Amino acid sequence: MTKLRIGFIGTGTIAGRHLGNLLGFDDAAVVAAADPLLDRAEAFAGRAGRARAYADWRAMLDNEMLDALYICTPPFAHGAPELAALERGLPFFVEKPIAADLSTAEAIAQGVEESGLVTAVGYHWRYLDTTEEAQELLAKNPPRLVLGYWLDCTPPPLWWRREVESGGQMVEQTTHIFDLARVLAGEVGEVYALAARSERPEYPHADICDISTASLRFGSGAVGSIASTCLLRWRHRVELQLYCEGLAIELSEFDLMIDIGEGRPVRQAQGDPFIREDRDFLDAVQGHATRIRTPYADAVRTHRLATAAARSAREKRVLLLDENGLCLEEVRHA
Repeated sequence: MTKLRIGFIGTGTIAGRHLGNLLGFDDAAVVAAADPLLDRAEAFAGRAGRARAYADWRAMLDNEMLDALYICTPPFAHGAPELAALERGLPFFVEKPIAADLSTAEAIAQGVEESGLVTAVGYHWRYLDTTEEAQELLAKNPPRLVLGYWLDCTPPPLWWRREVESGGQMVEQTTHIFDLARVLAGEVGEVYALAARSERPEYPHADICDISTASLRFGSGAVGSIASTCLLRWRHRVELQLYCEGLAIELSEFDLMIDIGEGRPVRQAQGDPFIREDRDFLDAVQGHATRIRTPYADAVRTHRLATAAARSAREKRVLLLDENGLCLEEVRHA
């Protein structure tokens, strides 16, 4: 069997999770890995077998014959790797968020549209069987109220705490909740967000907001609110709640609760969504019928929503969005 030759840009925790999945596929071979921290790239390459390690991803792309690429970098490092992959006609899988800003993601999205290249983005909640069950229920009984939460601690990386590098919590973390809200309740036409930050001596160089809430009006007429904080020392609540006629749903990364007035039964999610998204990406690269649930063109819509919420909080005003998630005032002036 001819194996797909795969390279990695970025070899951190999430890249390691994808590597573990790929090692279980008999049609994939991870042959190269690049990371500015060469020792980390070498450890990653060693785990992959005979893969070569690079400190410079450009050298990797120049020296290796690859069939597909995984880009698992911090938000601020997106842009150049994706554009280089597009130039080489190299299908790529990108971990979220797809950038720290919007303009970088838009430039990549334009290139993807023009090239028709196979792409996928790691919004793995879409691959949960619990998400599928919620979709089936909501297709018959659409949500009218949507409440989302990412109430958590401050992650260790220094880049995460700087808005120019991470985009802030709504863009870097809560993007999963914005994405799930789009999947289950439809596109958003109006967003108004508030955010604030406090001085935290243990994080002297942090400039991101540590509390925020975004009010949403969906195209369907449903309304919602998504709250975020990184003030805690633990993960308190990360979930999406949806309320319909005679139906309440609570969906997290790990379980699903469906309430129809007869108790609060909870079931655990089954299977590994990361394996599913990796399998669908590789199948599409090999020319099989695509089952990719989040191609880049769709992921950029979620990124538009998350960055619109962050912008609304900065500018202290309501932003109106079109059906593609673009700010209407900019569409009119284009």
